[in-house]
Amino acid sequence: MRIAGLTQDSIVDGPGFRFTVFVQGCTHHCEGCHNPQTHDPAGGREMTTDEIIREMRSNPLTDGLTLSGGEPFDQSEDCLTLALAAKESGLNVWSYSGYLFEQLLADEKKSQLLKELDVLVDGPFVLSQRSLALAWRGSRNQRVIDVPKSLAAGEVVLVPDPVY
Repeated sequence: MRIAGLTQDSIVDGPGFRFTVFVQGCTHHCEGCHNPQTHDPAGGREMTTDEIIREMRSNPLTDGLTLSGGEPFDQSEDCLTLALAAKESGLNVWSYSGYLFEQLLADEKKSQLLKELDVLVDGPFVLSQRSLALAWRGSRNQRVIDVPKSLAAGEVVLVPDPVY
């Protein structure tokens, strides 16, 4: 799998201490993206999913796995392997994507990963809608979606913003 990097103990990519995988490669090229170095699909470095899983499981304080990017759904098979390993370890799984929930659900391959997520932050980053006051997202158009509830309801169910 091609990755841009790994972060242990992230506190900005979802609740709790998160193991964040930044995948390499993104076709969205959002203006103002905070990770433009992840766009080139030939950049970053190669790691096996087994190596990433070992590192994820090495920290007993980890609460969850976050798949970020780049675009995780463009490497959906490898990200699915990571998500399943995280679930097996009792971790919750979040993912960021420039795709919309509805697009992912309609794609047979990408929907396999979607169905293993607890939360999806969807939609492209839109610079004109940027806000530093938003929890877990960068622009107002992005949605923080409770995936299991959405799949059960047949419509998007949002995660309430945290109260600080």
